[in-house]
Amino acid sequence: MLTCKEMVARSSDYLDGELTLGGRLLARQHLLFCRNCRRFIKQMRLAQAAVRALPEAPVPDADALAKDLAAQRRAQDKR
Repeated sequence: MLTCKEMVARSSDYLDGELTLGGRLLARQHLLFCRNCRRFIKQMRLAQAAVRALPEAPVPDADALAKDLAAQRRAQDKR
């Protein structure tokens, strides 16, 4: 059976469905007996759902951003 530390290390792969059949079985067995890890996985699922629900931020124009940063830097250097 997995330890809690091993379960946490594999939690992202578990939630993303990237574990092998044996890995999934070990994770499920651990979750069956460990209330703390069940709670952790539940919180991770909630966090994933919250992140998915966020609107996508528009990607700023990299060239304009670089120009703005350079202008700010020059302004600071003049002080």
